Amino acid sequence: MEIEKNKEYIVDILDNGYEGEGIAKINNFTIFIQGAIKGEKCKILIVKVNKNFAYGKILEILESSDKRQEADCNTYKRCGGCSLRHIKYPETLEIKRNIVQNLVNKNLSKDICVNDVIGMKIPYHYRNKLQYPVGINKNAIPVMGVFASRTHEIIPVDTCLIQNQKSEQIAKELFEFIKSNNISVYDEKDRKGSIRHIIVKIGVNTNEVMCIIVTNTETIEKENELVCMLKNKFPEIKTIIKNINNKNTNVILGSTNVVLYGDGYIKDELSGYTFKISAMSFYQTNPIQTEILYENAIKFANLDKNDILCDLYCGIGTIGIFASKMVKKVYGIEIVKEAIEAAKENAKINNVDNIEFIAGDVEFAFRELLEKRKIKPTAIIVDPPRRGLDTVTINKILELEVKKFVYVSCNPATMIRDMKLLEEKYEVNKIQPVDMFPFTSHVECVALLELKSYQ
Repeated sequence: MEIEKNKEYIVDILDNGYEGEGIAKINNFTIFIQGAIKGEKCKILIVKVNKNFAYGKILEILESSDKRQEADCNTYKRCGGCSLRHIKYPETLEIKRNIVQNLVNKNLSKDICVNDVIGMKIPYHYRNKLQYPVGINKNAIPVMGVFASRTHEIIPVDTCLIQNQKSEQIAKELFEFIKSNNISVYDEKDRKGSIRHIIVKIGVNTNEVMCIIVTNTETIEKENELVCMLKNKFPEIKTIIKNINNKNTNVILGSTNVVLYGDGYIKDELSGYTFKISAMSFYQTNPIQTEILYENAIKFANLDKNDILCDLYCGIGTIGIFASKMVKKVYGIEIVKEAIEAAKENAKINNVDNIEFIAGDVEFAFRELLEKRKIKPTAIIVDPPRRGLDTVTINKILELEVKKFVYVSCNPATMIRDMKLLEEKYEVNKIQPVDMFPFTSHVECVALLELKSYQ
């Protein structure tokens, strides 16, 4: 039976996939259906057919799941950010656990039961970084909001239930100032205009705020008035930065920052430590769950005072600083130079003197640390970007045969791919998922790998 585009079918939803989409089968041919929940029966319309699978759209839910809830956001279906808002929160955690478990079952040789996902008590307004694009709509009117899924159309957002409410208030005031003062905004079609993005970072535990205005131009019309307005209306704003990005790119931030007000950074606190946050440095977006994620990573590592720890992809030094009091020495490596400068500052701020931060690509800097400086780590914690580890680093870890090895991941697919390569000498002992981004399809994990020869 050939599946036809624009034809209607009635299907049973057998499972939920990697992005929370419903999965159905028609004569063993896989159909992905956004917004469907396992256990439901739906009438669908086929909207796209590929060689091995197709995409369907719900026309009618004939039998609804008891896990379904009325979505509490008007734009979630279009923006694609919170793709699970139609599902009750406890069930979203189970979907995420199953995503990780299925990857384990398909790829790893050892049978391991993935732990239940650690969720949030209050899964709302958890983001400490807001970044809204600014542009021109089809009626040539300035607009600010979020990009529609898989497009560059900007959807205006009245209230976003995952954004910090203070950040949202600041962004709205800034955008109103831009509109009322006829400050030009960026038009992607002709690459003209000034304001491209509004970014607000907040130290949730310090209430310090950074406002970043991303521009296509070196100057902003009424720049001084804009700064005065923000300072006067929001005294919690500690710094305002103009970031210049005049390239035709999807990358939000350019390489040039001009501090318009303040010192160019804010501070936040995590687990009793103070961290300095700059415009360019990475800092975990959900501080409540970040503490849980890092505490699990350090607990899994079972560190002691004799350990020499390598913290790979260390960012602004959070994990390494958390672990510093438990070990003899920490070496942190990160490719973003500004993040390393912030990490060094963070070590000073927290009176940590047994940590060294190195700016460089992990693939090369880690090898140099081992081969030229003859450092012999006894523990490794990695927290790579979504693409996971490179093969050079994986091979170095296999050569080292450290007994204490913890993998922190924002992408379970690449984590499991890397673990499969590491199975040559390591066995996965535990995987603990943490819900850093409630109601989205994302899930972070902490995994403990044990050297087979020492079990």
